[in-house]
Amino acid sequence: MNLLCLDLEGVLVPEIWVAVADATGIAELRKTTRDVPVYDDLMGLRLGILRERNVDFATVDRVIGRLEPLPGAADFLAWARRRFQVAVISDTFYEFAQRLMAKLGYPLLLCHRLEIEAGRIVGYRLRQADPKRSAVRAFKALQYRVVAVGDSFNDVSMLEEADPGVFFRAPENVTRQFPQFACAGSYEALQRLLEPHA
Repeated sequence: MNLLCLDLEGVLVPEIWVAVADATGIAELRKTTRDVPVYDDLMGLRLGILRERNVDFATVDRVIGRLEPLPGAADFLAWARRRFQVAVISDTFYEFAQRLMAKLGYPLLLCHRLEIEAGRIVGYRLRQADPKRSAVRAFKALQYRVVAVGDSFNDVSMLEEADPGVFFRAPENVTRQFPQFACAGSYEALQRLLEPHA
């Protein structure tokens, strides 16, 4: 059985930081890896804003608790699990994602850790360098054929390493730079692209 690696935010659930931006009224937090491709730069920006605007972890956690999977995501995931081994490979954090994983039936999740002190998010620890590409390489070393789906710049290394990689609802500024990847705009279209690889 082949293995399907899925990004989380933008593929199965809403963008967490965009939801936090909307809930707090802090427009700068709407930036994602679609806007700032270098993850460390983006997280530095986010942590600085949280510190300056006095936003604690509990505030972010309350926002996440109100989020639901994207419409159609649970059905798509059920479809995928009947055809593939499924792993969610994300640049989110376990402290953010656990509530959302419960709503998705607890798929395997590989992501990062937050550093929280006195209720404040003060830093983060990456699982490893180039984690998405590394995860696909590791699965391939276990003799899996890996298919990967993502929506942004930070997914490109995973898509490059997979065979094949597919964009899902990726913005034009991303797909234009990486025309080698097929694109799907709906879960139905994504299923059609993935079916031959199941």
